[in-house]
Amino acid sequence: MISEAVKQDALLDELLKGCTSSKDILGEHGLLKQLSKRLIERALAGEMTAHLGYAPHAAEGRGSGNSRNGKQGKTVQTESGPLEIEVPRDRTGDFEPQLIQKRQRRLVGFDEKVLALYSRGLSTRDIQDHLEELYGTDVSPTLISNVTDSVLEEVREWQSRPLDAVYPILYFDALFVKSREGGPVRNRAVYVALGVNLEGQKVLLGLWIGVSEGAKFWMSVFTDLKNRGVQDCFIACMDGLTGLPDAVEAVFPQTQVQLCIVHKVRNALKYVTWKDRRAVAKDLRAVYGSATLPEARKALEEFGERWDSKYPSIRQSWEQDWTRLTVFFEYPPEIRRVIYTTNAIESFNYSLRKLLKTRGPFPNDEAILKVLYLGLQRIAKKWTMPIHDWKQALNQFGILFGDRFKL
Repeated sequence: MISEAVKQDALLDELLKGCTSSKDILGEHGLLKQLSKRLIERALAGEMTAHLGYAPHAAEGRGSGNSRNGKQGKTVQTESGPLEIEVPRDRTGDFEPQLIQKRQRRLVGFDEKVLALYSRGLSTRDIQDHLEELYGTDVSPTLISNVTDSVLEEVREWQSRPLDAVYPILYFDALFVKSREGGPVRNRAVYVALGVNLEGQKVLLGLWIGVSEGAKFWMSVFTDLKNRGVQDCFIACMDGLTGLPDAVEAVFPQTQVQLCIVHKVRNALKYVTWKDRRAVAKDLRAVYGSATLPEARKALEEFGERWDSKYPSIRQSWEQDWTRLTVFFEYPPEIRRVIYTTNAIESFNYSLRKLLKTRGPFPNDEAILKVLYLGLQRIAKKWTMPIHDWKQALNQFGILFGDRFKL
């Protein structure tokens, strides 16, 4: 008895007879398109039979009040290019095909391909050229915009979704994008909030667009997070924007603010000549690399003794922000390594900037949100593992924050 697998192989061999190149299989008039056309038309014919209740030429169709009425040509866009098909019609015009519905011009999968290209930072024109080059598909910029606009409602739902009550750690940062929103091209600040939940997973909480980065707008971001359910955060990590720590503490008064050490070091080195940079960086590392807060204080004093004569503003700046720079010394190593810098959110923003670097100015804020949101969905797929040593950090949070630690 011939097995099913052998029968299938024999059928494939028969289909592939005469195919001598990839073009014969995948080309404009290749086997794959011919099979797709036959399969779709066969399925549509089956739908018509189910709609009428009788097979073609069957006697029971006589006097039924409705019958087949020829076919109508139609072009649909597929992942492998345009496909010409014939859709059956009935005399009363009641037939509503489900596989390819009336006025549907794209098969399932085509929109996903457009969105995938858009999520990688390709412009509408780039996508149009890409589809034309690879698939011979002439797609208008308007159609591509309509496809990408379909995610806007999803963006709005995502942006207003309820959030967890407690995030042990929150990171805040902003990136800048050129936009024509409201007139001439100018920079728009995209505010980004990244949380670490109780499972140690990174979660992007939202994207907000403003004219420029400022503490006043950040206050509205924190208020939005609170309105969406965030009740508490143990530690908020951020750069040293004036007024930003005060804005966080106004909305979440129990939250400790840890200023990013890496940002602080970068800013300090702006004042240093090239020949001194290595030595200054080493001495600053002795400050934030100390095992305890008293050791860090002593290292900063030694830094001042060595460098105050040349770069007095560095130690003054660190002294001014000392309380918020040294929060991480209150915690064990498992927590220190994830709060002393905003690298977690900067790495995320770097991935977003890669999407934007080849793009010109965006026409409006909605276009910015579409690209960043779609890019986020692709980037977040890599966030599968919790933060390293998170179990130990979680136990420490439980001991340190007691009743604020809600499991």
